[in-house]
Amino acid sequence: MNQEWQERTRPVRLERRYEFRDYSTLRDFLDRAAKLSESEDLYPDMGFGRDYVNITIHVEEGAEALGDEQHRFARQLDQLASETTH
Repeated sequence: MNQEWQERTRPVRLERRYEFRDYSTLRDFLDRAAKLSESEDLYPDMGFGRDYVNITIHVEEGAEALGDEQHRFARQLDQLASETTH
């Protein structure tokens, strides 16, 4: 992983880029992230290429700040990425 989560203020969000060794590994991560999103009912924006994905986690509608839910979800994605790359 080449960076940590970045907290942005306008609009309020968390952003991170994950890089993987190949498309197959990326695809495994995306599949796991989709299952996590469904179980947590939190759906980040994702843009990806052959060996990377950029993820943006937004605040809940009507909220002005990131909550524990978004930070916990970010940590869970970090764990998935760590498990996927090994």
